[in-house]
Amino acid sequence: MSILVAPKALENTTVREFRMLIDGQWVEGEGGRVLERVAPSHGVTVSRYAQASAGDTERAIAAARRAFDDGPWSRTTGAERSNMLLKAADLIADRLDEIAYLDAIEAGKPISQVKGEIGGAIDIWRYAAALARDLHGESYNTLGEGTLGVVLREAIGVVSIITPWNFPFLIVAQKLPFALAAGCTTVVKPSELTSGSTLVLGEILQEAGIPAGVVNIIVGTGPEVGNIMATHPHVDMVSFTGSTGVGKLTMANAAQTLKKVSLELGGKNPQIVFPDANLDNFIDAAVFGAYFNAGECCNAGSRLILHKDIAADVVRRIAALSENVRIGDPLDPMTQIGAIITPQHLRKIEGYVSGAAGAGANVAFGGKALDFGAGQYMAPTILDGVTAGMAVAREEVFGPVLSVLTFETREEAIAIANSIDYGLSAGVWSRDFDTCLTIGRKVRAGTIWMNTFMDGASELPFGGFKQSGLGRELGRHAVEDYTETKTLNMHIGARTGWWMPR
Repeated sequence: MSILVAPKALENTTVREFRMLIDGQWVEGEGGRVLERVAPSHGVTVSRYAQASAGDTERAIAAARRAFDDGPWSRTTGAERSNMLLKAADLIADRLDEIAYLDAIEAGKPISQVKGEIGGAIDIWRYAAALARDLHGESYNTLGEGTLGVVLREAIGVVSIITPWNFPFLIVAQKLPFALAAGCTTVVKPSELTSGSTLVLGEILQEAGIPAGVVNIIVGTGPEVGNIMATHPHVDMVSFTGSTGVGKLTMANAAQTLKKVSLELGGKNPQIVFPDANLDNFIDAAVFGAYFNAGECCNAGSRLILHKDIAADVVRRIAALSENVRIGDPLDPMTQIGAIITPQHLRKIEGYVSGAAGAGANVAFGGKALDFGAGQYMAPTILDGVTAGMAVAREEVFGPVLSVLTFETREEAIAIANSIDYGLSAGVWSRDFDTCLTIGRKVRAGTIWMNTFMDGASELPFGGFKQSGLGRELGRHAVEDYTETKTLNMHIGARTGWWMPR
């Protein structure tokens, strides 16, 4: 059994109240409706948000439209936008502890982990600020003596940004600063389960000087608010992170007006391990990849594909290290696995484990929910004897559950890795560079880690193949995703008409 850290009673039981940001004003929801967030770790209400209606959503979109069409933002210089993004990054750093507490208590995430995520988000804001000054088009003076071609990159317009509950502050940082760097205006909808830190970000952006209407933040459900954000004719682009099922619905809704769509969706990410790998390094990465963020991570290394000669030893060693993992109170700085987001999601995770056991898999470690008297927690779980056709091997469990499959040849490992609908990321472990490069070239995923797992940097693009999404976030081209290209074809001197004799 892992090390259990029972949640302590909250020192501050005051429920934090939040309003929405529309057109530079903090407002209540239409009709005074509210959404309450119960902490998944402690089982008590910790936040209360003004709930957006269809009318509130329309007003937010109208404000973003006016700010883009008539306001100054899209006409500011890259340097001006960059300076405001840099100021925002500094202000985020100043309020890091406050933001970290909100994400920890609303999402059940370990507080030390959240502080690291916010540090990463700060770096992303600063990276986006640099790109704001580097956005440029192209020119062609090779088209003939009388012709000059110029290709402009212009902000695409109004962007709907919809973010999930598992990384509330980090994922909005992978979208919003790049949209702002390009000169777009935005309507942001965080998950109704974890909206607090995004609403604090709204305060920060106002202080940083972002004009009214450029960033609007509303809280509501997908059916009532998200659908409007995806279908509205005054929205030019939708950037969505979430489940593959909701991503498909978002894409279908956006198709009604042929908007640009960026989707970062689910994953069922393999780590392929060969006998010559550095197993000490891999065991640590396997535990981290499976249990980080309680497995509620699209990049989770939830599918181990182990060479049969080492499989039994690797499972034994992962189980032994799992006994040292600290699970429980997300506000304890030593905790490594926090709470599961909702009781319904915990039941879903348990269903996958029991289903796998019923299909012949072996529960080598964990497998049970943990009772701390409040909140909901899942024990780190290892399933071996998993076969490629089992649901737990093919579907995104989104919990601290590790499925173990085996292979004999490199070709078989590649086939198993590519046999599912997802293609977000993958890992390969071998001291043989040829093996790593072959896996890297042939596994269909957006990121391939070699002898490491779940590393990242603001400079490296992130996104998936197949049903893991469309487009890429981060990297030097991230700002370009929020632009349209426009060709200026200029003619110098007299032009010969086609009807005139030559």
